[in-house]
This record gives sequence, C-alpha cells and structure tokens, in this order.
Amino acid sequence: VQLVESGGGTVEIGGSLRLSCVASGFTFDNHHIVWFRQAPGKGREGVSCITSMTSRAYYSHRVEGRFAVTIDNNKRSAYLQMNDLQRDDTAVYTCAAAVGPCHGTPGGSFYYSDTDFFTWGLGTQVTVST
Repeated sequence: VQLVESGGGTVEIGGSLRLSCVASGFTFDNHHIVWFRQAPGKGREGVSCITSMTSRAYYSHRVEGRFAVTIDNNKRSAYLQMNDLQRDDTAVYTCAAAVGPCHGTPGGSFYYSDTDFFTWGLGTQVTVST
C-alpha cells in the first residue's frame, strides 16, 4: 500500500503546477485523498480533500479559488492543479489516503485527524520564486 507524489518543481510567482498522487496496493473504492503541505519551520496544513466515490472536493480558505483537486479512480490517481502560486505556497506537498468520504464542512472546508490515514506519500517539493 503506497502513495507516490510527483509534479513538484520551481515556478515563478503567478505560475502553475499540477501535482499527481498515484496509489498502489489498493483501489479508490471508498476513500478520500487529502493533500497536505508543510513549509519550512511551519506545521503541516491540509489544503484539499476529495472523495473518491463522488469527486466532491473541499479546500482550505488559503487555496480556495486557486487550487483544484481531481481524482481518476481508474488510474488510482489524484491531482492537484495549483494556479496563481505565491511565495507562501512554497512547501513540501504530500498526499494521504483514508477510508470513507471527506469530513467536509458546510463552508466548503474540511477537517481531519492524523489517525484517519492509512498511508502517506513521501512528498514533492514546490518552490515559488520571485
């Protein structure tokens, strides 16, 4: 059971990147995928969640309107399209999988507990430069 991220890199302010999260050892039957990020010296932050059965997506307020998460159950892959990147978006981005739907809120955000997740990727670095 494994998740592998790819697609990170260095981009200028205002640029875009598309991250991928590919699963092996399990299928997206009834799961949700959360994208996290951790900037240097800061705690881990959940930025987006997507439910595999419905493709319902949720976002943190810091990325809403700029990031878009999608899922392809047949390819066992989730994607994070990041647009209008800012310096504060510089971080290591990691995906994690949990059983069931996202814990969404009426406002469009989501919550989670670290104990929800049964597997994590190793992460991919995103650097936004001036």
